Amino acid sequence: MTTASEGLELTRVGPGTVMGELMRQYWIPAAQSSELVRDGAPMRLMLLGEKLIAFRDSAGRVGVMDQRCPHRCASLFLGRNEAGGLRCVYHGWKFDAAGNCVDMPSVPPHLDFKDKVKAKAYRVTERAGLVWVYMGARAEAPPLPGFETLLVPDDEVGVSCIARDCNFLQALEGDIDTSHFGFLHAGHVDPDDVPEDHPIRHAVTNRTPEYHVADTPWGTQYAAYRPSGEPGRTYWRFANFLLPFWTQQPQGEFGEHVHARAWVPLDDTHTMYYYLFWKRGSASLARPRPGLKGGKKMGGATPNPTFQPNTTDWFGRWRLVANEANDWTIDRAAQQAGAIYSGIENIHTQDQAVTESMGPITDHAFETLGPSDLMIARTRRRLLMAARALRDTGTVPSGVDDPEVYRGARSGFFISGETIPWQDIYAKALAAAVRPPPAPRQAAE
Repeated sequence: MTTASEGLELTRVGPGTVMGELMRQYWIPAAQSSELVRDGAPMRLMLLGEKLIAFRDSAGRVGVMDQRCPHRCASLFLGRNEAGGLRCVYHGWKFDAAGNCVDMPSVPPHLDFKDKVKAKAYRVTERAGLVWVYMGARAEAPPLPGFETLLVPDDEVGVSCIARDCNFLQALEGDIDTSHFGFLHAGHVDPDDVPEDHPIRHAVTNRTPEYHVADTPWGTQYAAYRPSGEPGRTYWRFANFLLPFWTQQPQGEFGEHVHARAWVPLDDTHTMYYYLFWKRGSASLARPRPGLKGGKKMGGATPNPTFQPNTTDWFGRWRLVANEANDWTIDRAAQQAGAIYSGIENIHTQDQAVTESMGPITDHAFETLGPSDLMIARTRRRLLMAARALRDTGTVPSGVDDPEVYRGARSGFFISGETIPWQDIYAKALAAAVRPPPAPRQAAE
């Protein structure tokens, strides 16, 4: 059970909070690179409870800084992005991408003190089609995480993102809870309608998996297992939580399921989901999915959720049309008829509906956890222990200075007849897995 006080520690991410300080040790994906145009309009950017402004200057450099002009605190969102910097419209003070004041036209030249003024700015780098921000206090930023998706050429990495109106933790926990798949996503699916070689066959034939759970160098891992139906063989689903807010879920063939999913807290009650995947692997959104027998459809088979037009407000980007205001477009007739178990189209939208329905922040003291929640409990403990160790003893959390630990993390499903310990089964599958060819390693700026 997670107590109310532990829930507060786990879910608050602003400056000075135990979880917020943990997350500030890492590089954080903050936007798609395509959202920022050279000399284009500045963009409001909420990140870990801080109101920021992002812009791309004339040379293509990205700046991310506090939205308040350090002169009189007017919002730099109103600023003019021109000639290598962002100029506040109030008095014309201009700041470059690093936050340096480079012009002070409202001050007489002999009183100019621009060399003493600096906007609060964060270090930025770009990789895999994303803008990454380092919000920590180190003089030298740590390396980017060593995910396989960040080691291949950028043009082989696909990226998508979706906003979610709830705390990051309850959003993230949907990815490390495998037993819900057989109900929320496939509760209406008759096992007889699933071909023998279909990837969900075992998840709907046996909806009560058993679990192994353990701490790992990168975070936590579960191995869900069921009899495969073949004598002496087991169907395995491995998945991972990776510090501080990443997951790898098991919806693909383990051998080539190369991806990483971030659940980035915008503030305590809003989250941005980023999905990075190797385009040539089984995690690719473009790969055709096998159908059910008789042309029947698995609920959520629509290819992509529908987005609202982006707006310029703090939470106006990458928002789904389906939301609480329209009951996530639930179709009660389809639910009643058994056409879709949840009545909601699209797997991501189904997850979004249930996690947003918990409220902005789940009341953890109200929960009743069961055996299928072992990974949830272990992950909360791992997060708390890492955050408290940083606060109490200054212990740098895993993955900050040792990004290669993430290379040991892979998720997916497979069938094995091995009778060795489950960690050894995982290690053998990982050793045999396809590794995408790496691009030259790029250092974070």
